[in-house]
Amino acid sequence: MSLQDILDFSKELDIGQLDNVVNTLYQGKGQEQQLAQQVLTQFEDHPDSWTRVDKILSEANLIQTKFIGLQVLEKLIQTRWNIIQPEQRTGIKNFIVSIIVKNSSDEQSLRSQKLYLNKLNLILVQILKQEWPHNWPSFIPELVSSSKTNLSLCENNMTILKLLSEEVFDYSAEQMVQAKTKNLKNQMCGEFSEIYQLCSEVLEKATQPKLILATLETLLRFLSWVPLGYIFETGLIPNLKTRFLEKPETQNVTIKCLTEIGSLKAGPEYNDKFVSLFSLTMESIKNIIPVKTNFAENWDEFTDQQQEFIQNMAIFFTTFLTNHLQLVEKQVDPQDVILAHQYLLRISEIDERELFKVCLDYWNIFVRGLYEDLVSPRDKTSMFNMSPFGTANLQPNSGANGAQARHVMYSEILTGLRYVMIRRMVKPEEVLIVENDDGEIVREFIKETDTITLYKAERECLIFLTHLDSSDMENIMLDKLSRQMDRSEWSWNNLNKLCWAVGSISGAMDENQERRFLVVTIKDLLNLCENSRGKDNKAVIAANIMYVVGQYPRFLKAHWKFLKTVTNKLFEFMHEMHEGVRDMACDTFIKISQKCKRHFIVQQPDEECPFIEEIIDSVAQITSDLEPQQVNTFYEAVGCMIGAQPNPEIQQELVTGIMQLPNSMWSKAVNAAKQNANFLDDTDAVKAMGNVLKINVSTCSAIGKGFLGQIGMIYNDMLSLYKAVSEIISSTVAKDGEVATRYPRIRSMRIIKKETLRLVDVYVKDCGDEVHAVNQNMIPLLFEIVLPDYASNVAPAREAEVLRTLTTIVGTMGTLITERIPAILDSIFQCTLDMINKDFSEYPEHRAGLFDLLRVINKKCFSALLGLSQQEFKLFMDSIIWAIKHTMRDIADTGLNIILEMINNFVSSDEAVRNAFFQSYFLSLLQDIFYVLTDSSHKSGYKLQCMVLARMFQIVETNQITVPLFDPSQVDASTTNSTFLRQYVVDLLSSGFPNLTQRQLTVFTEGLFEYKTDYEKFRLHVRDFLIQLKEFAGDNTELYLIETERELESKKTAELKAAMQVPGMIKPSDMEEED
Repeated sequence: MSLQDILDFSKELDIGQLDNVVNTLYQGKGQEQQLAQQVLTQFEDHPDSWTRVDKILSEANLIQTKFIGLQVLEKLIQTRWNIIQPEQRTGIKNFIVSIIVKNSSDEQSLRSQKLYLNKLNLILVQILKQEWPHNWPSFIPELVSSSKTNLSLCENNMTILKLLSEEVFDYSAEQMVQAKTKNLKNQMCGEFSEIYQLCSEVLEKATQPKLILATLETLLRFLSWVPLGYIFETGLIPNLKTRFLEKPETQNVTIKCLTEIGSLKAGPEYNDKFVSLFSLTMESIKNIIPVKTNFAENWDEFTDQQQEFIQNMAIFFTTFLTNHLQLVEKQVDPQDVILAHQYLLRISEIDERELFKVCLDYWNIFVRGLYEDLVSPRDKTSMFNMSPFGTANLQPNSGANGAQARHVMYSEILTGLRYVMIRRMVKPEEVLIVENDDGEIVREFIKETDTITLYKAERECLIFLTHLDSSDMENIMLDKLSRQMDRSEWSWNNLNKLCWAVGSISGAMDENQERRFLVVTIKDLLNLCENSRGKDNKAVIAANIMYVVGQYPRFLKAHWKFLKTVTNKLFEFMHEMHEGVRDMACDTFIKISQKCKRHFIVQQPDEECPFIEEIIDSVAQITSDLEPQQVNTFYEAVGCMIGAQPNPEIQQELVTGIMQLPNSMWSKAVNAAKQNANFLDDTDAVKAMGNVLKINVSTCSAIGKGFLGQIGMIYNDMLSLYKAVSEIISSTVAKDGEVATRYPRIRSMRIIKKETLRLVDVYVKDCGDEVHAVNQNMIPLLFEIVLPDYASNVAPAREAEVLRTLTTIVGTMGTLITERIPAILDSIFQCTLDMINKDFSEYPEHRAGLFDLLRVINKKCFSALLGLSQQEFKLFMDSIIWAIKHTMRDIADTGLNIILEMINNFVSSDEAVRNAFFQSYFLSLLQDIFYVLTDSSHKSGYKLQCMVLARMFQIVETNQITVPLFDPSQVDASTTNSTFLRQYVVDLLSSGFPNLTQRQLTVFTEGLFEYKTDYEKFRLHVRDFLIQLKEFAGDNTELYLIETERELESKKTAELKAAMQVPGMIKPSDMEEED
C-alpha cells in the first residue's frame, strides 16, 4: 500500500495505514520521512479531513496519530466552525465530551493520558468559545454536576474551568472580537456561584492531594475577576491559611492565591479583610521560615520547593505592600510591617537576578513614597501619587511629622537597603572593562540589555535612598572605600560595585556635600591607582575613576582645576596598553567635553590660554597610541568644544589648528596619488586616506556649519579621489565578480567612497542658513561625479550611502533641488529597482535607502513627480506598491507613508490633476491595501494600513473625486462613487474570503464608511474583522501594537515628568545643555 492512500477521501480511512504514515514520520529517515511529512500535511489541509477525526481518535494506536487528528479538528473550529451544519457541530461537541469523560473517569487513565487529555481540554475550550452560552447554555451546570460523581473527573473538570478562565479573561483580547469577549466574561461571572460552590466543597472536604492542587490552581485563575463577595464574605481566606498554607505540598499555590487576593482593588468596607489576610499570612510565614535565616548563604541548600516558596513569598510581600502599605501601617502591629521588609531585605541578598528584580521593583516604589512624604507632605496632587503609597497614603498624623515618623520607623530598613543596593550593583553601560570567566580583565563588546535596564532601576533606588539620608549614604560609601584602601575588602568586584554606586547618585546630594564627598572619593581612587601594581588592577581602577568623573559634570564645571586634572589623567589613560582603558578614556573625554565644553574654550584664571589651545598643540602626542576609531572619538570631543565657540573667526582658527595633522596627511597622500599612478594599489595608503576622511566626518558632526572652510579645502580632491577609486572598484568587481568586494584593497577604497558621502551628508544636515551656498557650490560637482558613477557601477559596487546622502540633500534643500530631481531619478531609480525587485531581501540597505529617498521627494518636491511621463510615474507607483508588500516592517511602513502623503498631495492639487490620479490608481491602490491588510505576514503595518484606508473612504464620501471611479457604461446611471465603492469592497472581500457571509461583509463595509472620520473607531472596526479571518488565527499582538505603544509612551512621559522633579534622577548625560 502507498503512503498516499490516506489522501483518497472517496473511501474509508485505513487507520492502520495512517498509523504507519505517522510512524514513518517520527521513526523513518531520508526521502521516506519527507514523503510522510508531505502526505500528512496534505491530509491535514484537505477540506474534508475533519470528517475522519472521530475514527482517528477512536481507533488509532499511536498517540501521535491522535494528536494529528486533534490538530485537524482545532483548525476546523478556528477557521470553519460556523459554516458547517448545526447537527455536525453538535456531533463534534458531544464526541469530544465523551472522549474526555472516558479518559478522565479513573485515576490511572487521568495520569497516563495527561498530555492527550490536556489537548482534548483545549479543543473543548475552543468549542466553548464558539458555542457557549448561546448554543450550550447548560455547560456550567453539566460540568459541576458531573464533577460530583467522580473524583478523577472532578479534577479534570477543574483543569477545563482553569483553561476557560484563561481564554476568556487573559487571552481573549487577541483572539476574539470585543463584543464576544464581553459576552463571555459576563456569562462566566453570572454562572460563577455554581463553580464557587464546587471549589469550596472540594477545598473543605477533599483529601486527595492532586484534586486539591487542581482546585487551588483553578481558583487562582478565578481570583482576579470573581465578585469580591466570594472572596471576602466567605471563609475562603482562613480556609486557605489553616488548611493549605503551611503544608509543603500546597503552600506554593496557596501563597499565590493569597498574593492574587492581595493585589485586588476593593473599597474601604474590605479593609479589615486585607488586614486579616496580611496578619494570617505573616503568622504562617514566621512558622515556615524564620526571618533570621540567612537566605543568601543557604540558597543552594534549599530544595526546589523551598526556593519556589521564597520566590512566591517575595511576590506576596511586594504585591501586597505595593497595594496596601498605608493600610497595614495604620492597623497592623508595626513590628510585623518591619518584619515583612526584613524578609524582603534577606531575599534581596540572594544571588538570583530575577528574584532580585522582583524585590527591586518594590523597593523603588517604597523609597519613592518615603521621599515624596518628606519633600511635600501636604501636596496631595503631586505626580508621586502614581505611587500606591505616596502622599495620599500617610498615617493619620499626616504632614511633616507623619512623614518623619515613617522615615524613623524604617531607618534601619533603609540603611540595610543601602548596603544591599551597593552589593547588588550591576555594570553601567558606560563601563567597558569587564572580568571574563577566566578572571581576566577584558574589553566588553556586547552590551546586555537586561543589565542596562537593571542598572537604571538600581540607580533610581540609590537616588531616593540618598535623598532620604545623604549623610548615611556618604558614610556607608566612604567606609566601604576605606576598606578598599586598606585592602581589608579589596577585590575588583567590590571596588566596581562601590564605584558604580558612587557614580549613580550624581546630583542627589547638595553641591557642598557632593564636593566634599567627591574630593575624598576621587583622591582616594587616584592614590589607589598610583599605588597598585599589575596591568589588570590598574585597568579596573582606571575604569572606575573614569566612570565616576564622567557622572559628575556639575562638580567638574564648578572646579576648573579638578576638571583640568581629570582631563590630563584621561590623556594619560589614552596611552595605557589595555584597549578597554583607552576606549573608556576617549568615551569619558567626549562625555566631559559635551557637558563642560565652554570651560575649555575660555581662558580660565591663572591660565595662559584657553585649554583647548593646549589640547590642539598636543594632539599628536595625545593620540599617538590610539586606534583609528579612538582617534575619531577624540576629534569629535574636541569638535564639541570648538562648536561651542561663538566667535566665527576664532572658531575657524581652532578648526584649522585641530585639522592641521590630518590635513598634512591628506595633502601628502593626494600629492603622492597625483605623482604615482599606482599609489592607490597600496592598501595601507588607501586605509590611511579613509581614516583621514573619518576624522573629518567625526569633527564635522560636532562642529556643524563652522566646518565649511575645512570641507572647501579638501572638497575637489575628495571627489576626484571618489571617482578614481570608484572606477577601480567597478572594474575589479566586473572582472572578478562579487567576491572582489571582499578584497582588502577594494574594501578600503569603498571606505573612501562611503566617508566622502558621509561627510557631505553630515555637513548638509547642519548647514543651516548656508543652504543656498551649498546648493550652488557643493551640489553641482557632487552630482556631476556621484550620479553618473552610481548609474554606471555594477550592482555590487554601488554604495547605499549615495541614496542616504541624496535623501539628506533633498530633505534639507527642499524646493531648491526640485529642478534636479529628474537627474537624480534618471541616475538611481531604475538601476536600484533592478537590484531589489527580484525578492524582498537582497541589498537591504539600498532597498531602505531608495524608498526613503522616494518618500522625501514626494514630501519636499512633489511638483517634480507631476513632471514625470505617464510611464515613469506608473513605475514610481509600482515601486511604492512593491514597498508595501515587503515583510520588513520599515520598508512596508515607508511605502504606506508615501501612499498616505501622496494621496494628501493629490487632494491638495488642481482638480484635473487630482481626478486624473484617482481615476487611474484609486481602485488598484484599494486592492493592494486590502491585500496587505488581510495578509497575516503584514500585521505590523496594521496602523498605517488603517490610516490609508480611512483617508481613501473619506475622500470618496466628501466628493473630492468628481469623476467616476467606474466605467459608466457598465453600471446604472444614478450610481455614485460612494455607492459603487460599497459594492466593490463587498465583492472584493467576498472573492478573497468565501467563508464569510454576505451579511458579515456588508456590515464591515458599512462600518468603513461610517467610521471614516473617526480613526479610533475605524481601527477597532477593522481589527474585529481581521480577528474573524482564518488567515489571522494565531498571534495577533501586532494588531494591539497601537495600544501598547500609547501605554509605553504615556508611561515614559509620566516617568520623565516625575524624574525631572527629583534632583539627580536624570542622568547627567541625558540632561539638556545649559547655555
